[in-house]
Amino acid sequence: MIVENIYCTLGNEFTIWSTYILEGCAGFIVYSLTLIVILIILYYPLMFGLFLMFLYNAILSVWKRIGNLPDDINSKKWDKPKRFLTLAAKWHGKILHSYEVSGVENLPKEPAIIVYYHGAFPMDNYFFVHKIYRLTGKFLYSVIDHTLFNVPGINLFLTLHYTYHPTRERCINLLKEGHQLTVAPGGLREQNYGSNHYKLIWGKRRGFAHIAINAKVPIIPVFTQNIREGYITYGNIRPMRWLYEQNRWLAFPLYGMFPVKLITHIGKPIPYDPDVTAEKLAEKTQRAIEALQNKHQKIPGSILHALKQCFETRNKEKQ
Repeated sequence: MIVENIYCTLGNEFTIWSTYILEGCAGFIVYSLTLIVILIILYYPLMFGLFLMFLYNAILSVWKRIGNLPDDINSKKWDKPKRFLTLAAKWHGKILHSYEVSGVENLPKEPAIIVYYHGAFPMDNYFFVHKIYRLTGKFLYSVIDHTLFNVPGINLFLTLHYTYHPTRERCINLLKEGHQLTVAPGGLREQNYGSNHYKLIWGKRRGFAHIAINAKVPIIPVFTQNIREGYITYGNIRPMRWLYEQNRWLAFPLYGMFPVKLITHIGKPIPYDPDVTAEKLAEKTQRAIEALQNKHQKIPGSILHALKQCFETRNKEKQ
């Protein structure tokens, strides 16, 4: 009788603890899913971009293991994976944005710094890098925010796209080695604070100009038409600004992925001039990008106008 009571007591306690554990697990899953749903709602273009990076990184990792590919991404054995990524980027840009590049003749074969306007979500630079790879067989080196390198599971994807957060000395060495470098001086601040008026938000960032002068290379101004209509930030309010200024990694909520027409315009090179200071060179670059905006962009930008341009292009292709 005593033994039976002990078994009953232990059984009841086990049932209670099992219930607590199950409730705790269920609560954790619900909270996690709720957080994921909120993040998707607030950042769905970014979430989609991260999903693609995770997917491509997984494919590349399997490809590397099965194909016994070397760690050196400059090896010719990596050419097929690169062509795969380029083909995926081509159709992504073509289907969603009828993506085009204008002014390719202005892009020199020699080393250069390509300076571009940073939209709410820089998909244009991703498309641009792959377009140039298709045309030249060489990847552009891209300077990106250090935050992305802290995201687990995308390291191989970033490496294969020649993305860096380098020092000035490293940038100069890359240019002297014969490479071309893309950089957005506005960075995350321009991404967060920008609007459809396309004002450049560079502050006192002149690093790219110092690098160009020290490496004795030209600067190529680049601007993508309608990038602010395709991807739009919101939440540009004082508390969000304060949070960003405290940590310098917070991306404001954004929406979009609208199928607007995107055209990356390459301006004429600003040649190296030993007599020009970094401040003057940065001003010349800013004026060159603003000239591209004034020539090709409706300001303030209009989503309907940008959508119309995209559908007009598709109708012409069908004819």
